[in-house]
Amino acid sequence: MLTEEQRREAADRLRDAELQRAPIPPLTESYPGIDAVDAYEIQLINIRRRLAEGAVVKGHKVGLSSKAMQQMMGVDEPDYGHLLGDMELRSDEPVEVARYCYPRVEVEVGFILGADLPGETCTEADVLAATERVVPALELIDSRIIDWKIALADTIADNASSAGYVIGEGVSPQGLDLTAIEAALYRDGEFVVSGRSDAVLGNPVTSVAWLARKVASFGVRLQAGHLVLPGSCTRAIDVAAGQTFTAEFSGLGAVSLTFK
Repeated sequence: MLTEEQRREAADRLRDAELQRAPIPPLTESYPGIDAVDAYEIQLINIRRRLAEGAVVKGHKVGLSSKAMQQMMGVDEPDYGHLLGDMELRSDEPVEVARYCYPRVEVEVGFILGADLPGETCTEADVLAATERVVPALELIDSRIIDWKIALADTIADNASSAGYVIGEGVSPQGLDLTAIEAALYRDGEFVVSGRSDAVLGNPVTSVAWLARKVASFGVRLQAGHLVLPGSCTRAIDVAAGQTFTAEFSGLGAVSLTFK
């Protein structure tokens, strides 16, 4: 466990790294005693700072939602981060690559909530009942840690490596098999990678229910109007200026993001 002073120091270093686009060594090297509780507290220090500056919580994202990623990190559950209004991107507005350290895109099946989710008791049935729309999404991830050399505490503290997101219109979840949505990512019209929604804990609904229970332990509820990104259907893909990425989803439609 870290002291409160160490947590604030680590939060300051991450914030400076993001603002200056100057990545730092892993926190797990600089603070050998850091654990997941420390990391979530560090994340919250920076989230509260951004909220005080006028940002608004628009939802949450789940990371490490595949068994392969969990095994690689040596953990048995996902992690999560916050999605803020100032992280929202648009398909019709190119994103400046120079704003980020090591930007990558991930392909996600997003959930727009039409009602608040319960906390500790949240089930998959609760998630389905509360979901207004399922949307095609691209998450822009980034690491403020040098060369993505991250352990679990590094990515948690760094807002689960989240940097931005864009979503399409989507559809009602009724009648949709959320375990069998096929997703394909194209770069400048050429196929890059494909995946399926059941890559996310076997069912992305399971990921959303986990998140509702997890954040409840921090006194947080997933609220009506929030977006939840439950985890990527594919591996993350590096981006560069001049590229356009389009993710196409069976039954959901498509969403694009252009970089300059």
